[in-house]
Amino acid sequence: MSKVDINKSWNYAAAPESTAHIQLKKKYDLFIGGDFVKPLSKKYFDTVNPANGEQIAKVAEANKQDVDRAVKAARKAFKSWSKLSVKERGKYIFRIARMMQERAREFAVIESLDGGKPIRESRDIDIPLAANHFFYYAGWSDKLEYAFPNKIPKPLGVAGQIIPWNFPLLMAAWKIAPALATGNTVVLKPAETTSLTALKLAELIQDSGLPKGVVNIITGAGETGAAIVSHPDVDKIAFTGSTEVGKLIQKSLAGIEKKTTLELGGKGANIIFEDAAIEQAVEGIVNAIFFNQGHVCCAGSRLFVQASVADVVIEKLKERISTLIIGDPLDKNTDIGAINSTEQLATIEKYIAIGKKEGADIYQPKCQLPKKGNWCPPTLFLNVSQSHTIVQEEIFGPVLTIQTFRTIDEVIEKANNTPFGLSAGVWTEKGSKIFKLSQKLKAGVIWANTFNKFDPASPFGGYKESGMGREGGLHGLKPYLKFKS
Repeated sequence: MSKVDINKSWNYAAAPESTAHIQLKKKYDLFIGGDFVKPLSKKYFDTVNPANGEQIAKVAEANKQDVDRAVKAARKAFKSWSKLSVKERGKYIFRIARMMQERAREFAVIESLDGGKPIRESRDIDIPLAANHFFYYAGWSDKLEYAFPNKIPKPLGVAGQIIPWNFPLLMAAWKIAPALATGNTVVLKPAETTSLTALKLAELIQDSGLPKGVVNIITGAGETGAAIVSHPDVDKIAFTGSTEVGKLIQKSLAGIEKKTTLELGGKGANIIFEDAAIEQAVEGIVNAIFFNQGHVCCAGSRLFVQASVADVVIEKLKERISTLIIGDPLDKNTDIGAINSTEQLATIEKYIAIGKKEGADIYQPKCQLPKKGNWCPPTLFLNVSQSHTIVQEEIFGPVLTIQTFRTIDEVIEKANNTPFGLSAGVWTEKGSKIFKLSQKLKAGVIWANTFNKFDPASPFGGYKESGMGREGGLHGLKPYLKFKS
């Protein structure tokens, strides 16, 4: 174990909360059966700080044999964990939540160091929400029989869980907490570019006294995830990631009795009516698309503004994004951090080039980007149509398309004209408009006069190519249970 000096490359005078030294190993093994064990593959890969391109640590790459070890450990633990009293299960989950709160500062710094997101977001949103999910599902563990009256809920067995790189610790909490509360055991794989907070969570789980093998955390790339999906002794697959990979998982499990939840891509519509509070709406637009550099599946990446206020909204939006601070993720004043990887930056730049080529008008504020690392300025595209590629395809970056509309029916048609259906936002003072759009928009999550607000008690999921199933709330328990009448 070594201390990593996160002050090495930056001036942190403005960010005292980020100056604590964090405990990171130079090399991380696999967490299987309650212990860290070396991979049978004997392979490791680098995890890199996207803000400066420097190596943070080496992480084990699990092969099929390593996956099999983890599944066997989870299956062995399931025999006792599923029979443990529901109150005792709840105590373990509650203890994890409390310990996460106690170590929140360290988790926040590692999340920003490894993923590139601003420390303010990690500290104020990601880590508290992750802890709250464990608290929330700790409370459900002894109430399942009341949640599902006239049914006898039973755990499935071993849950294979694959999480993305944009919200690593939060997505781990979304998946692990309900699985444990319902009596299942877990094999979880974080994304290869952001594995560190999941591995830190493994250390916390080890310290919590959770019975060995109940949670196993293994690292690797796509082949590791595919081995989890195809393993015959995994009873449930929970995946959050791209629509393309989600479709491959669906195809691979066709005809196999294995429960699946898929939370996939999005192209959220953010709709501003002429009677909206404009200043508030502009702040909502910024939060909807530039939060976490736009690395958000439910981002409001398509803006629809009623024509009568379009000029005012666009002008105020341009003024607002010109004030956004882009740079060091560990500076508490930073608004937009680093793009997660060189590959993702290349994808975003490809779409920006396509937007220009297809004739859309681009606006980017004048800003000086750091010389090292992966960076993209906040980007607006105006004069776009429904046929533009940047309107139809998910970019997953700080890029916003802007269209105008005149009537409610027109904007409903435009908003629904997408293969995705995850989220939407509606800004108006009229409750009648909110209720009409909430009924007509084909999206699983709809916000009114706000955006990107989350709560453990609220279900999250989409329609169409945005996935199947729900996570969060009472709905998040069902995918981990089977029922007897």
